[in-house]
Amino acid sequence: MATNVGIEVTLRGRYVVLVPLRVEHVDALAEASGEARVAGDAEIYRWSPVPQTREEVASYVAWALAGRDAGTMVPFATTRASDGRVIGSTRFCFTDRWAWPARHPRYGNPFPDVCEIGYTWLARSAVRTAANTEAKLLMLAHAFETWKCVGVCLHTDIRNERSRAAIERIGGKLDGILRAHRMASDFIPRDSARYSIVAAEWPVVREELQRKLGASKT
Repeated sequence: MATNVGIEVTLRGRYVVLVPLRVEHVDALAEASGEARVAGDAEIYRWSPVPQTREEVASYVAWALAGRDAGTMVPFATTRASDGRVIGSTRFCFTDRWAWPARHPRYGNPFPDVCEIGYTWLARSAVRTAANTEAKLLMLAHAFETWKCVGVCLHTDIRNERSRAAIERIGGKLDGILRAHRMASDFIPRDSARYSIVAAEWPVVREELQRKLGASKT
């Protein structure tokens, strides 16, 4: 049962600030994704559907905002805390509220019971910095501590070893492989590796993410 996740939120960290995605971010997002093209780094987005042209970015943002208006997505522009520069995008998606019986303590909870963190990408200059770790910490904290989610999942192309390693580093546990799950960036049916973190695991995951950020220099 889909739920309107309602109020937009800004999530602030030491390295990044996740701000509600707006049409006004299109040019800055196009500049961020274009870093890889300028550098001739075609591999960085090989397995991720990252918009490259301004037109593609405009469509990408319009689709994200349609999901927001439908109540199933909470999309963000990822900005650098030090100067506000847009360095990527991410979102909560496929949010779901379960049909709890009236006698259950979670009955009437207006927030999602489960959600996915996805459609995450960073500018080439922000890859392998603290940006992804802190963005995940901020989003997971919001999901588990504000929404009181029972679980958060993440999917990636089974071929995307870098993404899989990154998810495992933040504490995601492999649930299994979903065959022909979504369309891949190379326009074939994609097998997805599904990872998840459940509420009981969150305290340990949070501590480890905080430790990683404390050791980060960028």
